[in-house]
Amino acid sequence: MAFDSFSAFLVMEGHGPYVWASYGAFFLLMIAMMVWSVRRRRAVIESCRRGYEFQAGRREQQAAHGAAASFTRVNVSQD
Repeated sequence: MAFDSFSAFLVMEGHGPYVWASYGAFFLLMIAMMVWSVRRRRAVIESCRRGYEFQAGRREQQAAHGAAASFTRVNVSQD
């Protein structure tokens, strides 16, 4: 074993505070990124759901009132 005791492992010949602070910052940032990512994903899914509901509502509204406009292709000849 490289260290004589658990306390020697924690101190790491004076480098322990830097090493453990680095590990702490890494895990804290990883957790923060995972939480942010999950929240962002939920927000995007909710936004898409609202957009689909809005489009479905407009289609139902147009079907109930008839088409708002009809478009017919007109062939124009240029002589």
